Amino acid sequence: MAEEEIKTTVAEATEATAAPKAKAKKGKRIVNSGAVHIQATFNNTIISVTDKTGGVLTASSAGANGFRGSKKGTAFAAGVAAEKALELAKKNHALNSVDVYVSGIGLGRDAAVRAISTVGIKIDSITDVTPIAHGGVRPKGERKP
Repeated sequence: MAEEEIKTTVAEATEATAAPKAKAKKGKRIVNSGAVHIQATFNNTIISVTDKTGGVLTASSAGANGFRGSKKGTAFAAGVAAEKALELAKKNHALNSVDVYVSGIGLGRDAAVRAISTVGIKIDSITDVTPIAHGGVRPKGERKP
């Protein structure tokens, strides 16, 4: 009886140490409608193309497209970055309509939105989500008379 118990525990141990089965590679997601998030600062413009739940499909920025220094903050660089991100999304994920969310006060805001329409993707809505300061919370300490 002792030998049988040892054999079963050895067999269980070898199964536990065996490498897990490799998962099959997922295919590319087909997304008909998504969202484009544009973050336009004075120094760079970042474009992220997401599905409706917020999962990023593609992303690009002016710096990733070869622009360096003060050229990253220009409208032309933002347009190039937007075109590249949206062409990849259209080719790889069959994206054809988007909601656009623009954040920031940089020069690339309008150029990036224009570039979306030149790629041939339908724009459903454009929303400005730039945060607006409201004076902040009350500072620590006693109130001054």
